[in-house]
Amino acid sequence: MEKIYITTAIPYLNGLPHAGHAMDYYLADVCSRYQKMLGNIVRFQAGTDEHGNKIYQKAKELNIPVKDYVDANAQKFKDFIKKLDVEYTDFVRTTDTEHEKKVQEIWLKLKDHIYLARYAGWYCTGCERYVTEKEYKENNGICPDHQKPYEKLEEENYYLRISDFKEQIREAILSKRMLILPEFREKEILKLLDESPDVSISRPKEQLTWGVPVPDDDSQVMYVWIDALANYITVLGFPEKDISDFWPAYAQFVGKDILRFHAIIWPAMLLALGLELPRTLVSHGMILSNGQKMSKSIGNVIDPIEVLDKHGTEAFRYFFLRHVDTFSDSDFTWEKFEDSYNNELANDLGNLVQRLATLCFKNNFELKDLPESELPKEYTELMDKFEFSRAFDFVWEKVQGINRKIDEDKPWSLAKEGKLTELNQVLSSEVMDLLEAAKLLSPFLPETAERIAQVFSGKIEPPKEPLFPKTK
Repeated sequence: MEKIYITTAIPYLNGLPHAGHAMDYYLADVCSRYQKMLGNIVRFQAGTDEHGNKIYQKAKELNIPVKDYVDANAQKFKDFIKKLDVEYTDFVRTTDTEHEKKVQEIWLKLKDHIYLARYAGWYCTGCERYVTEKEYKENNGICPDHQKPYEKLEEENYYLRISDFKEQIREAILSKRMLILPEFREKEILKLLDESPDVSISRPKEQLTWGVPVPDDDSQVMYVWIDALANYITVLGFPEKDISDFWPAYAQFVGKDILRFHAIIWPAMLLALGLELPRTLVSHGMILSNGQKMSKSIGNVIDPIEVLDKHGTEAFRYFFLRHVDTFSDSDFTWEKFEDSYNNELANDLGNLVQRLATLCFKNNFELKDLPESELPKEYTELMDKFEFSRAFDFVWEKVQGINRKIDEDKPWSLAKEGKLTELNQVLSSEVMDLLEAAKLLSPFLPETAERIAQVFSGKIEPPKEPLFPKTK
C-alpha cells in the first residue's frame, strides 16, 4: 500500500469553469480512483488561483469588493467539481490566510536565489508573464493566446534565478526522475529550458495591489508563480510540516499551455527549497470546437454545464474520457457527443445491461459465487502509463465483445431447447464478464459501474429505466 499525491492546476478566477478545467479534474479523478482500486491511500488536491490584476480589475468593473468576487467564483468551481463527480480530498485557495502565511515563509526560504533588478521589455497581461525579445518578434508583437499586443513595461521586480537550477532540471528530465508526458513534450521543455531567463516573481505595489505582500519589502507584491505554484505543497502543510508522506507528487495534471511553468519554474522552486521533484507531469491537450480553439469572439465556446445538464455526469465523463485523447488536442461537437451517447453508451452498454438482466430474470438465473479476478495486464500497463483514453478503449472492446458473445451463444435458444445446464454456464460466463468490465470501468464511470454491480447481485432484475435512454 502506497501513499499517493495527485494534483490539478488551479484555475485563475477571472472567468467561469470551462471544458479545459474539466479535463484536469477528470484525468486526476481517474488516476485517483484507479490508485484507490489498487488499495493505495490517495490525497487529491484542487483549488483556485485568486490574486492578480485581472481579478482586481474584473471585480472593479462589476463594482463589487474583490473578496466577494473571488468567494463567489471559488464556490462556482467547487460546485462544478461536484457536478463532475470528482472526488478531491484537499481544496486550497490562494487567498486562504494559511496559504498566504506559508507562501511568505517559502519566499524567505528561497531568498538565496532571489535578486532585485530593473526590467524593461514586453509583457502580456493575459498570460501574466514577460516575454523575451525573440518571442515578441516571432509573434509579431501580439500574444497568440489572447490576440492582444504585448505591453512595454519598465519596472523594478524581484527575480528567481532559474539559471541556478537549469542543469539539475535537465538531468531530472533526461533521467526520467521527473517524467514529462506525453514524451514528445520533453524535447519542447528542454529547448525552452535552454532559453529560459530568470523569472520575475513580484510587481511593484502601485502596479499590483491584490496579492501577497513580499516579506521585508512593503513596496512589492508577490507575482503569480511563487504564490500559485506553491499551493501544491502549502496544502500539505509545508513549510511547517514534514510532507514526505505524500511528497513528491505521484502525478501533477496540467494543460499543455502551462506545462513550461510546471516543468521549469516549479522544479527550480522545489530544488531551491530542498524538496524532491514530482514523479510525473501529465500534460493534456486542448479541447477544440469544430476544429478550432474555443473563443468567445468566434462564438464556439462549449459550456460544460449545458452538456452536464442535458445528458448527465456519466455521459459527460464518457465523452471527455474516451473521445478526448489524454495527451492530444481533441474536437468536441454536439453531433459527435450525441453520436457517442446514442451509439455507444446507450446501445453498446445500456442495451447490454438491459438485455442480459432480462435474460437472467426470465430464466431465474442468479450468480452464486463471483471469484476475485485480477486486473488485466494490458489495462494496468495503460493506466500506469496514464494512457487513460486507450485504457477506456480497452474496456469498451470488452463491452462490445460481451454483446457479440450473447449473439453467438444465443441463450434464448438454449432456454427454448431446455438445455438448462448449458444456459446457466453461458449466463454465468456473460454476467461475470460484464461485472469484470464494470470493475475496469469504475475509474471512468463510477456511478454506472456501481449500478451494474447492483443489477447483477442477488436476484437479478432488469432496470425499470435503461441506464442510458436514447435521445432523439
